Amino acid sequence: KTKSDTKRGKLIANLNTFPSTSFSEKPLLFKQELRNEEAKEGKQVKLTCELSKPGAPVKWMKGDTVLHASEKYEFKQHGTVAELVIRDVKPMDA
Repeated sequence: KTKSDTKRGKLIANLNTFPSTSFSEKPLLFKQELRNEEAKEGKQVKLTCELSKPGAPVKWMKGDTVLHASEKYEFKQHGTVAELVIRDVKPMDA
């Protein structure tokens, strides 16, 4: 889900993350789910979530589309915290 507030020139983004796990392991849970963040057009925004298991693989998605690392998107992971940085934010990123 996304929202764009063009009156104030801000962007509110809500992207989906999906931690992966095999059925033989303990279930992987979100300790802190992704929150909506606001950013001014042309700036960058950082989205974070926290998982129950350090180093778990995370797939960042916008709707049904898997995001890939690029000049636009940067992925970071520190222990249980996964981050997505979106650069040069545009209304289409919402």
